[in-house]
Amino acid sequence: MPRFIAFLRAINVGGHVVKMDRLRKILESSGFSNVETFIASGNAIFDSSIRNSKTLEKKIAATLRRELGYEVATFVRMPAELSAIAAYRPFKLSVVDAPGSRTYIGLVEEPLNPKARRIISSFSTKDDDFCVQGKEIYWLCRIPSSESEFSLARLEKSIGMKATFRNSTTIKKMAAKYAK
Repeated sequence: MPRFIAFLRAINVGGHVVKMDRLRKILESSGFSNVETFIASGNAIFDSSIRNSKTLEKKIAATLRRELGYEVATFVRMPAELSAIAAYRPFKLSVVDAPGSRTYIGLVEEPLNPKARRIISSFSTKDDDFCVQGKEIYWLCRIPSSESEFSLARLEKSIGMKATFRNSTTIKKMAAKYAK
């Protein structure tokens, strides 16, 4: 049975507190097996007989909406995809390793079209750089992200698509553990 990784938005942020044991039980009751969670920020790993990522995203989102009472945008990747996401290096190492710099990886529903790519590029400032690769947005932030002009709400409104972001360190740790 194939293994999948789901990145769930609105889990343990913005007043939406969900215990990981509850999240695992919800996913298990939906027919997924070998369910694990990785840190308490809405990262779930599971096996499924359903092989289509889009179908899985819709099923998980509908289940979480019913069980939690609010929308949870869901982004599913396979282990090989996660490995490629973690390995991609869109920015120079010297910039990534500079004091205060952080890299975040945003996951979206579909590969971004040229117009959306241009919009994302327009978000670049002296503090923020962006790169799009497939269904991921790489964001290099040279200041604390809370001080950046960039926001998830602005991104989603501009490209007309939901997204969720994770620190690149989290993605790399997940890839090392689950993308074998």
